[in-house]
Amino acid sequence: MPVLPRLTDSRRLTGANLFWDRPAAIIDIACEGPGASGALKAAVEAWSGATSALLEAVEMPGERLTHRLFDGGASLLISAPVDVLYSMCELNEAAWQAALAILEGGEPADTGADTNRLLDLFEKERNPALLALQAAARDHEVPFLWDDDEVSVGYGKSALVWTPDALPAPDEVDWKSVGTIPVAMVTGTNGKSTTVRMAAAILAAAGLRAGLTSTDWIRVGETILDTGDYSGTGGARTLMRHPDTEVAVLETARGGLLRRGLGIERADAAVITNVAADHLGEWGINTVPELIEAKFIVRRALHGNAPLILNADDDGVVQYAGTLDHAVTWFGLDPAADLVREHLEAGGKTACLQDGWLELRHGDRVRRVIRAEQIPATLDGAARHNVSNALAAMALCDTLGVDEAAIREGLAGFRGDEDDNPGRGNWFRKGDIRILVDFAHNEHGMLALAEMVERVQARRVVLLMGQAGDRLDKDIGDLTRAACRMNPARLMLCELPGYERGRQPMETPNLIRDFAIDSGVNEANIELHGDPADAAALALADARPGDLLVFLALTRREEILRLVHGFLGAD
Repeated sequence: MPVLPRLTDSRRLTGANLFWDRPAAIIDIACEGPGASGALKAAVEAWSGATSALLEAVEMPGERLTHRLFDGGASLLISAPVDVLYSMCELNEAAWQAALAILEGGEPADTGADTNRLLDLFEKERNPALLALQAAARDHEVPFLWDDDEVSVGYGKSALVWTPDALPAPDEVDWKSVGTIPVAMVTGTNGKSTTVRMAAAILAAAGLRAGLTSTDWIRVGETILDTGDYSGTGGARTLMRHPDTEVAVLETARGGLLRRGLGIERADAAVITNVAADHLGEWGINTVPELIEAKFIVRRALHGNAPLILNADDDGVVQYAGTLDHAVTWFGLDPAADLVREHLEAGGKTACLQDGWLELRHGDRVRRVIRAEQIPATLDGAARHNVSNALAAMALCDTLGVDEAAIREGLAGFRGDEDDNPGRGNWFRKGDIRILVDFAHNEHGMLALAEMVERVQARRVVLLMGQAGDRLDKDIGDLTRAACRMNPARLMLCELPGYERGRQPMETPNLIRDFAIDSGVNEANIELHGDPADAAALALADARPGDLLVFLALTRREEILRLVHGFLGAD
């Protein structure tokens, strides 16, 4: 019996994506074991033939096909107009079934019934008014957004919004009233949320009502519209349609980019904070270079000469950027790096740390904005990762036209506490006991945290950590080794209830324990706990003068923060 790939997912890519700038129907297939590579290539060939035949049958031969092979699977795409994406997903699945019949050694199935069914689906889904409005928005050079519930043109207060079944004719729209607002996107492995919130503080100092999306909430000005993960396409569209949004900064997560593509089609800047191993093995992204390419999807939303704002200290980002012909503003901690120097000599823009100052440079022009120790979130410059985030936020806001005074005021006022940046670098103190609540959850973030803890110089470190079960063993090992650089005198390893994700109860904490022992932690100093909040309560009860308690609150954050406040208020 030949090795046969299996279908693992079928979905719409509603915006620009990893593959191209157009919407598409995509299916993912998987195949492992001996002969998998050949089976996947044969599957792509069979799918391509079956898809082309079905496209001819439904009178859509002009749509394009593409595919991507990766270790253990493939993605198969068909382009489609935005009004028939569901039907194209049905066609893609039908083509796969036809391809599978061929791979199994049989004759191609009679597609007559499928053709009639698909023709009916396409006919029912078509929305000519939607396509006409999309074309008119393109002609008038204004943003166009659509989803199942709403269709809109323009951003912010000038946005006009309709339901898909009540769209106006293009000549009924007052196009002169439709405009846009400044928009920036922020992606990366670590630092996204902090950079977005630093930028928001700067924009508020400039007197602007900033709209933000994040993994915690969607917010306009000081008003939180809703809580939850809004770092995907839906959050972006909701924010861009809100009439009070004067400028937008969108946290843009990897998952949303790969599941749906970009949520908007026009932006004025895009930041990539850094890219490191995290969530590998998901959506066909198995290596860091593949993850870097996925993060760079944000470039597809940039219009005109809008820049990518990139981390000059990240070798992978630097290497990939060298393959692109795109305007770049570099930020980084090393102003003497050859890349930075050569970029400035060519007339480019940078945001770098120079002699303790956060500086903006454009060719020979130098603007010293603020000293690192004047930014509370950097802990007098000890939190180097937050210096980097501040540089990114500064470059972003400078690109959007914010002046240096507002940048200085915004960064100086960003405390990085639980109000400004909940769960990320939140410091507390009671006498000689210090507490840090953070979200480090991958090797890159943990190394940055360990560097900061080393600079803080605690008498004894108590570390509470856990990890979701869907991470690879290697990634959990890398995370643990990075955490052990803090030299914890007490290591509290926690199950994350509800996040076992395929592993047995307590399997992940036990795995972390094994890696910690291999990293030199005394087994007698390691504890296993079934819940992070219970472990935090125990750590607080046992705290001694000179302790630094590091709580990595990947779950139960609000409860852990309540426990901390209870501890601070107790006699």
